Amino acid sequence: MTLIKSISGIRGTIGGIAGNGLTPIDIVKFTAAYGSWVIGKTNNKKIVLGRDARISGEMVNNLVIGTLQGLGIEVIDLGLSTTPTVEIAVPMENAGGGIILTASHNPKQWNALKLLNEKGEFISDADGKDVLEIAEKSEFAFADVDDLGNVVSNDTYLQKHIDVILALPLVDVEAIKAANFKIAIDCVNSTGGIFVPALLKALGVETVHELYCEPNGHFPHNPEPLPENLTEIAKVVQSKNADLGIVVDPDVDRLCFVCEDGSMFGEEYTLVAVADYILQNTPGNSVSNLSSTRALRDVTEKSGGTYNASAVGEVNVVNKMKATNAIIGGEGNGGIIYPELHYGRDALVGIALFLTHLAKFGKSISLLRKSYPEYYISKNKITLTPEMDIDALLVKVQEKYKDQPNSTIDGLKIEFDKEWVHLRRSNTEPIIRIYSEAGSETVAEGLATKIISDIKEILKLS
Repeated sequence: MTLIKSISGIRGTIGGIAGNGLTPIDIVKFTAAYGSWVIGKTNNKKIVLGRDARISGEMVNNLVIGTLQGLGIEVIDLGLSTTPTVEIAVPMENAGGGIILTASHNPKQWNALKLLNEKGEFISDADGKDVLEIAEKSEFAFADVDDLGNVVSNDTYLQKHIDVILALPLVDVEAIKAANFKIAIDCVNSTGGIFVPALLKALGVETVHELYCEPNGHFPHNPEPLPENLTEIAKVVQSKNADLGIVVDPDVDRLCFVCEDGSMFGEEYTLVAVADYILQNTPGNSVSNLSSTRALRDVTEKSGGTYNASAVGEVNVVNKMKATNAIIGGEGNGGIIYPELHYGRDALVGIALFLTHLAKFGKSISLLRKSYPEYYISKNKITLTPEMDIDALLVKVQEKYKDQPNSTIDGLKIEFDKEWVHLRRSNTEPIIRIYSEAGSETVAEGLATKIISDIKEILKLS
């Protein structure tokens, strides 16, 4: 069993012993800490709550609601929702914060409490530490019986989210309608199965082939939208002669596309394509994290803007975007952050912007993909064991490559001319992520293999 307390919130596997997994006791403890923090920080006793369709979702939802009520907090319960929808709802409801119950791309045994501030943005690292300190000290003051919080169920935010997307100047519904797209979708049996078809209908897409759109939490494949998990949607795109495939993760903040021939557009290029469209129409700056493709820098500089890199993590990307007045940003995992709407990864706005871009491009999605600089990222990972000293390991790798330009802003990134490798501890899983990029797949994978071999040799000698 696993329990991870990080910048991304409280994430763990369901069941086990308290403190070693996301048990009911842990759910209550950290919910009480967060609710107490919201009251102390904002003096606002209203919190928005939403969840993905995980099997454990209803159980976790009930515990969270009861705990927040016990603190005297009014709960606006959106029910089955998406992470970006909850982010939009928080300021619309004038709430003090929000909680999304989702473990994002993690398998079904995981769940999590993702925590938002009053702006509907993920809480900062400093605020997260304050929440953890409150939890550690059990500094909770629960309400008397006459002051318990109430619960308001609100199912209007599906439409509200769609409405604000349709109102964006760069979303051209008429162009999308005229393109008469035939689209296949894979929503991994989570809430994307509710929200994506509704959005496509609102955008005027009449032909939608649905795959795994029943929000029952039984993920039919690994829910992370990586090529090896998308073989079925690729076959559907080809068999149905669809123009493209759309895939989202369980909480609908990651987005990737499948080309008309069944090939992968590449989740790294989701942000590149959307940014290209935005920057063509609204000159400005862009941001992605250190592990994302350099193609974003290329399209940004081509449009006359400035590209900046942040540490990995949505909070870090958002902070860098604000600091550099970026008009588009996100992460290479298919996360689109468009501040014209809100500062959060949002697959739904990404779909609307991408389809507008593709419609105006006037050619196939595979030709759109070929219009961008060609880079390949090899994504690997090493599972951590309790005895591993990760910091010491990275220091030894850095020493081995001390003659190469490197950065320790977030783990260790080493540059080799136009190639790079980035090693960092995951915020969400007990692993070291090893990303490498080069101009060819063979070189990128070879670079990753070399670094992994170096790590194994260092561990063997330790």
